[in-house]
Amino acid sequence: MSEGTRDAASAQHRRLLDTIGMRIVEGELAPGARLLTADVAAELGASRSAMREVVRVLETMGMVEVRRRAGVEVLPADRWSAYAPEVLRWRLDGSGRLHALHELSQLRSAIEPLAARLAAAHATPQQRAALVKAVLGMVEHGDCADEPEYLQHDVDFHAAVLRGSGNPYLAGLADAVAALLHGRTAHALMPKRADETALRLHQEVASAITARDPEAAAAAMAAIVAEADDAVEAMASSASSDR
Repeated sequence: MSEGTRDAASAQHRRLLDTIGMRIVEGELAPGARLLTADVAAELGASRSAMREVVRVLETMGMVEVRRRAGVEVLPADRWSAYAPEVLRWRLDGSGRLHALHELSQLRSAIEPLAARLAAAHATPQQRAALVKAVLGMVEHGDCADEPEYLQHDVDFHAAVLRGSGNPYLAGLADAVAALLHGRTAHALMPKRADETALRLHQEVASAITARDPEAAAAAMAAIVAEADDAVEAMASSASSDR
C-alpha cells in the first residue's frame, strides 16, 4: 500500500469514526438502537471492512457492543470510556458541550488542588522549571488568550502540576484536562485577553509549588478551577443573550 493510499484510508477511518461517534453522543443513535453497519457504510460511501474497524474501535470505548445474532447495539453513556480522547472531543464538540465542560470542571475541582498540594512536596526540579516556563508563556501571550500559543502554555502548566504530583493516576488525567482547555478555545469560550486574576493565580500556584508550600498551592489551584468554570458560564450566557 502506497503512502498516499494509507493516508486516504486513515482519513476515511477518522471521518467514519467521528461521524458515528458524534451521532451516538448527540443521541441520533440512542442507547439500545441497532447500528446497521451495511446501511451506514452505503450512506457514507465506506467499505464494510472500514465499518468493521470503526465498530471495533467504538467497542473498545464502550460505546457499542457486538451481540451475536443481534448485531451492533449502542450502549448508554455510563458505559462509555469517559477519558478516551475521542469521547472527550465528541462531547465537547456536541450540543451539550457546556454541560460537559461543567462536569469536567467538577472533576478538576476534586483533582487539581490535590495535585498541586502533592506537587509542592514531590515535583522534581525539571517539573518545577516546566511549571514556571508555562506561567511565563501564559503571561507573555496574555493578550491573545484565545489563540494556540496561550492554550499550549496553559495545557503545559496543568500537565506539569498533575505530573508533578508524583501520583500516576493524577498524572494520567492530564489529557482530560487538556481536552477541556482545548474545548474552551475551540468553541470561543476564552476571552481575547487573559483575566488578570487568573494569571495571578497561576503564578501563585507556581510560586507555592516552588516554595514547597502545599496549602497555598492547593488554595490557589482551587481558585483557578472555580474562576475558570465561572468564566465559561458567563461567556456562554453572554453568547446566548447575543443570539
